[in-house]
Amino acid sequence: MKPTRFSALQRALHWLMAAAIIAMLFIGVGMVTTVHPRYLTLVAVHKPLGIAILALALCRIVLRLRRGAPPLPADLPHVQQLGAHASHLALYGMMVAMPLIGWAMLSAGGYPITLGGALRLPPIAPHDDALYAVLRTAHVWLAYAFFVTILAHLAAALMHALIRRDGVFATMAPWARTGRS
Repeated sequence: MKPTRFSALQRALHWLMAAAIIAMLFIGVGMVTTVHPRYLTLVAVHKPLGIAILALALCRIVLRLRRGAPPLPADLPHVQQLGAHASHLALYGMMVAMPLIGWAMLSAGGYPITLGGALRLPPIAPHDDALYAVLRTAHVWLAYAFFVTILAHLAAALMHALIRRDGVFATMAPWARTGRS
């Protein structure tokens, strides 16, 4: 039987990751638009936050596969159901792909991936300037796509909460106590 609401752990991870991903997008924009000395601080935050997002995304995927998700409303048009499933696949894919591409990009550029102190991740791509350039471009364009997908996700959540009022938002809202009305 499918749950009527996401588990408390699923909801906590969702909102934690939402904050981390939004912060990460702004940090990324800040990194590429400044030559200020704060650039190094932004990079020092961006790398470990990306790896944390990767780890949390993998946990979310495992939880989603094990615990499932509440069903969508039966009266939701089929095209919207397909859009919901496709957008969730895209979001999960980007939550994994973005950090992996960033890690590979830094590896190809010969940059260390430090997580604080002496903790460093091993390179996952060979040192290659051409590969670095390709991965950097991919990382930037995927960030744009991620931002657009997040906006669509937010718009859909608001539509369910404010217009349809069909309980979909309540399945993920941290404060909601009941399922669909």
